[in-house]
Amino acid sequence: MNQTSQLKQSGLLELHLAVLLFGGTALFSKLIPLSALDITLLRCFIAALVLALIVKASKHRLLLNSGRDYLIALGLGIVVSLHWVTYFASMQLSSIAIGMIAFFTYPVMTVLIEPIITGNKIQRIDVVSGFTVLIGVILLIPEANLGNDVTLGIAVGVLSAAFFTARNLLHKQYFSAYSGPQAMFYQTAVATVFLAPWHTVEINTIEQNVWGLILLLGIVFTAAPHALFTSALRQLSAKTVSLVSCLQPFYGAVLALLFLGENLEVKTVLGGLLVVATAIFETRRSRRSYRKSN
Repeated sequence: MNQTSQLKQSGLLELHLAVLLFGGTALFSKLIPLSALDITLLRCFIAALVLALIVKASKHRLLLNSGRDYLIALGLGIVVSLHWVTYFASMQLSSIAIGMIAFFTYPVMTVLIEPIITGNKIQRIDVVSGFTVLIGVILLIPEANLGNDVTLGIAVGVLSAAFFTARNLLHKQYFSAYSGPQAMFYQTAVATVFLAPWHTVEINTIEQNVWGLILLLGIVFTAAPHALFTSALRQLSAKTVSLVSCLQPFYGAVLALLFLGENLEVKTVLGGLLVVATAIFETRRSRRSYRKSN
């Protein structure tokens, strides 16, 4: 086996581990007995510290290139904080599987919104994908009433997807010059400052076992997967990274079944298959289109 093949295999292992850990973050919405905002705040605080150490250990500087970039980092951090709060809230209201499926509407949102930003024409197949995802989400809804927690959880999950889509598009347009750990350091640091005034839990009242879960979430399930993900990007094609990332709802649902005993209903499986299959289809198609244009 030559060195290139070894590097690709290593990158693929890093990528699957990163996506598995990203899927595992969902478990903490149920395991940590705090509000979605408090979980996000403490997660971001821990992750920011660890990411700063990762950047320094890799001998890169923490400082950004210009004052404009600090303003962009501020905006991205606020959007990320809103994404993570709604992400955890979605699963607290519904279930891990349903919350993650609702969130995974973001790849289709991206292909529908990005042409508006770039000035390109929206293609008919993308509209079909949008309707397919809509049908998938409808299959998840138990009743058309936001008074139902599951329905509200789905709505909040889709909102989280919208925030994540906005963050990705803005990051790609204005902040892609920075490495993953450096970019995420600023976003988690800004999120910590932004969310701090609205925290509802007193730090000294948090039990020791809960602190253990918060540290696990911040270090192993936030900082570590971002570092692994960045490393994998250097070895693998963007297409491979995108397709493997679509396994996140599957990993999350399996982990929820193993550790929380959450079962999947037939409608949830069907809706999830429609959403995730469409996300995979759009990911593959967008990568083929990008390759043809270059």
